[in-house]
Amino acid sequence: MPIRPRYRRVSALQRQFFNREELLATYDEELAGISDRLRILNVVGVGGIGKSRLLQELRNRTPDTCRTARLDLQLPTLRQQEDALAVLRMEFGSQGVKFDRFDIAYAVLWQRVHPQLQMDRKNTPFAEDSEVLSKILDDAMGLPVFGTAAGLVRLTGRAMANRQRRQRIEADPTLQELDSLSNAELGHAVSYLFAEEMRQSAEERPYVLFVDAYEAMVPTPLPGGRSYGSDAWLRDLLGQLHGGLTVLASREPLPWAAYDKEWETVIRKSRIDGLPMPARLDLLAQAGITELPKQRTIAEASAGVPFYLHLAVDTHAQSPARAADAGTAEEIVQRFLQHVAPDEVRILELLSVARTFDLGMFRAIGRSFDLPANLLTWESLTAYSFAYPLPQGWFRLHQLMVTALQHHLSPSVKRHVHAVVRQYWEALADRMETGSGDSGVARSSPLREAVYHGLHAEDISPEQIQKHADRAVMMSGRQARDGMIKDIRDFLASPPATPYALDALPGIRDAADCLAAESKLELGDASAVITMTPALDMPVRSVVSARLALAGANARRIAGESSHAASIFERVWAEHTGEARASAGLCVADIRMWQGDFAGAFALAEEVYGICASHERVSRGDLKRLMHLGHRFLMDFTKAADLLAEAEEEYQAVGAVVGLANIRTNRAELLAFTDPASAVAEAGAALDVQRDLGAQHELGKVYTAMAVAQLRLGQLDRAEVSFRNANAALDQAGYRSGRARADMFRAFLLLRRGERQATQRLLHHAAREFEACQVYPSLVLAIHGAAERTGLVTPELVAAADRARPLLRPLGTLDDLNRRTDEVLSMMLDEGTS
Repeated sequence: MPIRPRYRRVSALQRQFFNREELLATYDEELAGISDRLRILNVVGVGGIGKSRLLQELRNRTPDTCRTARLDLQLPTLRQQEDALAVLRMEFGSQGVKFDRFDIAYAVLWQRVHPQLQMDRKNTPFAEDSEVLSKILDDAMGLPVFGTAAGLVRLTGRAMANRQRRQRIEADPTLQELDSLSNAELGHAVSYLFAEEMRQSAEERPYVLFVDAYEAMVPTPLPGGRSYGSDAWLRDLLGQLHGGLTVLASREPLPWAAYDKEWETVIRKSRIDGLPMPARLDLLAQAGITELPKQRTIAEASAGVPFYLHLAVDTHAQSPARAADAGTAEEIVQRFLQHVAPDEVRILELLSVARTFDLGMFRAIGRSFDLPANLLTWESLTAYSFAYPLPQGWFRLHQLMVTALQHHLSPSVKRHVHAVVRQYWEALADRMETGSGDSGVARSSPLREAVYHGLHAEDISPEQIQKHADRAVMMSGRQARDGMIKDIRDFLASPPATPYALDALPGIRDAADCLAAESKLELGDASAVITMTPALDMPVRSVVSARLALAGANARRIAGESSHAASIFERVWAEHTGEARASAGLCVADIRMWQGDFAGAFALAEEVYGICASHERVSRGDLKRLMHLGHRFLMDFTKAADLLAEAEEEYQAVGAVVGLANIRTNRAELLAFTDPASAVAEAGAALDVQRDLGAQHELGKVYTAMAVAQLRLGQLDRAEVSFRNANAALDQAGYRSGRARADMFRAFLLLRRGERQATQRLLHHAAREFEACQVYPSLVLAIHGAAERTGLVTPELVAAADRARPLLRPLGTLDDLNRRTDEVLSMMLDEGTS
């Protein structure tokens, strides 16, 4: 039986979005033609044309014989696969869809990401809403449940009474493979099982999925339509949703045929242009413009764009005669501005330069240009329909009004306004850093906006950009810096032809490259940084060029090119005399330490610490943290703990977000040796922090620490999952020596399971990787010691140990180091056999 659309009475104001006959006919046709084939209706229209409201009207129009759900990509969390699937599962689940297999797969994915947590009603996603998971947890009667697919399927056999559903779970081939999949493959499997559950549910009742604001996920596609992969999971999901219809709204047509030509047969585009004439007239009539000639004139001039219609309504409210005297959209704007007081027009023009503004900025601009900046004027301006309110007293102007207003500003006036606004944002950042008052904006906003306006005021230097980025990272993390990079790239794409631009462009471009490289480095994306810095023999006199060279060298260190990295570090330390000198010294000490020269590294670290000013708390914290790591690798855990506390104190003094996040990582690593039960909890907290920052190499280190702690606690299955997660993160980061370190500890897990040959192979592999990367001779000796104690020593390991010994310059004697290493090996090996 064909599906018939549901109709209802609507008001004239609602009909402005509803009365799109061609689109409605297309939707009805797609709705009636729902079958097992894959279909996507792509609703395309410029910003502000009414796509979101239209999607809601289409959902209201959908008959009750269809299930419906909405995914709003304007919400940042819903741009992540796990969160989006969870929301869709809950919405469709409330309409009767059974998600047995998906719920099990999602629980497995959740357990992979949170191996430190128990599956229970409090922690487990959907535990209260999923029949299969709630029955499993009830049947366990409080006993620990660990979320492997094999274990959950086995428990389903006991807990699920419905024979048909139980057999479908037990026989599902995808569920049987989950435990052997990598994390990335597991994510694909979860999407596949969601689509499978929806396909089977569609046999009894079809469904429509509405996806809004696609451009929020992919704001800037690459040439040819590609999109950095940020929408890959969404394409993967929608490409499997057979048995239903997806309606997706976007500003530009979906460019997915650039990936696969078959999308052309799946996607049907429907463009929304201006509102149809009857809808325009209805809107004007409801707003009080009832004379037919006036309605017709305004409706035609607006071209059907809601912004111009609402502006005409604003004009009519002030001057009915002028509202109708407009033949084009531009004239609608001009008629509006003609009835506004000249001073108000001027300050609107000046405010249009700011991307967002509040009462304080309004007053700062008014004072600078000797214009009225009182509360009455503020309330008058912000009452217009084109002034969109934001939280806590902030506003933005509609983009079409911004374009119209800025048309009247000279370049010199624009630059002056940008300079005033830059100063306002910098003062706001100062207040936020000291904690004086709630600004109503995100902590990432002020310094990013200051850089944006500094560029357009043409009065900001590359060094100032770098300093603002550093402060922003300390205040709010990496996202502020990433926003700056985008703004700088946009500026460089169409720079003004002025002396400032011509002189400053090379340095500004270097600043953008440096910010991007440092951001990628914090994510652990070493290969991307190496690609961005193919040549590192440039002069390093400026702060920006020195930091760019250090970022490229650090990427090569992560990738295992230690000698190359060391030569760059040494050159910057020798040649640079500016603000990046302390960072260069830290890097030199760091590489010396990991190559075995602990004595030289500590001496240099102390020297660098001595040249740091008292206010350089982040650099001082980094140096203390480096010395903590040195003592930890020398197995002196007491001194390591003291230095970690000192580093944390430095970071806390300035609220250094990244530094404090890395303290969480290092504390988990330290506790894995001194207090494994506490280490698991600390690692769980560190994972939450590092996921927010997106630092893959740090995630790999945290998972390694968690695995070591779980291994010591005898939780071998959990340790196996943690090692798998560590390997995935470290491989993604290209962190070669970090992966080898994780493999060294995983060898102890294999030993406890009696897999002696596999243990020997993994110890050999780790030792070879350390040598190839030219790092960790102390760990090569530890591997040799472990092999001797377990009867797995080979000539190759003996030779590796012989090569490692001359490279070591520990603090204290080598005998002391050997004694502490033996104590740690006893702890790791004997616990499993006692």
